[in-house]
Amino acid sequence: MKILIMGLPTTGKTTLATELRSRLNAIHFNADEIRANIWTDLTFSEEDRLIHATRMGKLCDIATSQGFNVIADFVCPTEQARINFGSSIIIWMNRTTSTSYVNTDNIFQAPAVYDLQITDGMTVEEEVVAVLDKLITLNVY
Repeated sequence: MKILIMGLPTTGKTTLATELRSRLNAIHFNADEIRANIWTDLTFSEEDRLIHATRMGKLCDIATSQGFNVIADFVCPTEQARINFGSSIIIWMNRTTSTSYVNTDNIFQAPAVYDLQITDGMTVEEEVVAVLDKLITLNVY
């Protein structure tokens, strides 16, 4: 399975992905890590964000085609970025509408379609349980 954990910066995407990784025996791709170490040619322009989403999606697709569960965590700020990422289970970390990353805040579009929304007030363990429960209802876990 291919899971996208998306939302504004500092909403707990990486924390949740890290917790889920071992429970799902999954590979975890963090977009910031990939951008900093592999695709260093990309900026944070809207065009480069779409390229990054496409590349992240293809990277995840390669891993899933080899039989691995994959979790990608990144902002994926626009509907087009999510389309470029490709088909996946979408977990939306919806904890804030404002961060110190004003450029990202300004282009961020709340997803029209998602599988699970995580809001404030949950512990990481409660988030993990909510995701696992959702995966069960989707018949993928």
